[in-house]
Amino acid sequence: MQAWSLATRRAGLRIGLVPTMGYLHDGHLSLVREALARADRCVLSIFVNPIQFLPGEDLAKYPRDLPRDERLCESAGVDVVFHPEASALYAPDFSTYVEETALTGVLCGASRPGHFRGVTTVVAKLFNLVQPDVAVFGQKDFQQAAVVKRMAGDLNFPVKIVVAPTRREPDGLAMSSRNKYLDPEQRAQAVILYHSLQAAKAAVKIKSIAAGRLKDDLTEFITAAPLARLDYVELFDPATLEPVKLVKPGTQMALAVFFGKTRLIDNDRL
Repeated sequence: MQAWSLATRRAGLRIGLVPTMGYLHDGHLSLVREALARADRCVLSIFVNPIQFLPGEDLAKYPRDLPRDERLCESAGVDVVFHPEASALYAPDFSTYVEETALTGVLCGASRPGHFRGVTTVVAKLFNLVQPDVAVFGQKDFQQAAVVKRMAGDLNFPVKIVVAPTRREPDGLAMSSRNKYLDPEQRAQAVILYHSLQAAKAAVKIKSIAAGRLKDDLTEFITAAPLARLDYVELFDPATLEPVKLVKPGTQMALAVFFGKTRLIDNDRL
């Protein structure tokens, strides 16, 4: 991978990287389109990264279908599918990690301690292997994109981080590989994430609202779905991820909700 990338760059061609864990959907393919609009070649990585999963999470059962993913990549114009084995990236005595400390203690970082250390470590390795000029991430993983941006800046990676809009199903549910886990009843109720974002947007258009009050209202709204188990709903500054006391247009909202064992996330600017 690295040899191909270095040769491609020596030829004067720009490389775009789309990091994924596979089981691709149109959200991923929209990132490919963004990368191809900004670069001459597109590399899509498929790697279910073991060090970003916590004990008891879905590492073993995370959906995988490499032949299907390769067909989708070919039809989308991807030049290289990079699909390393875990043993190739992490030697048995692997002991070096990359950790961002300002943005990872809240939201998903609080719910999944250690998760973002795994993310930043593998993304740093992908940047070194693929040598991209631009890397494209999805806005659905808002905190992840913010953390990667901070890491790239702090460690002087010569790569531009692009955050592309969330792709949604017709009913508003954010596209996610984990949606496959949902049974029909859970899938029908999962749209509550999107509806709660829309309800919060509508509320702050009328007037600014105390964050505590809006969180209480949203908690009641979300848990009215019988199968929904709220992990968190947070209202914060999109630049710092610090919670706000007064919610107004421009505040960022993010939430995580369990349906059975499936944890779904979403976010939007209010």
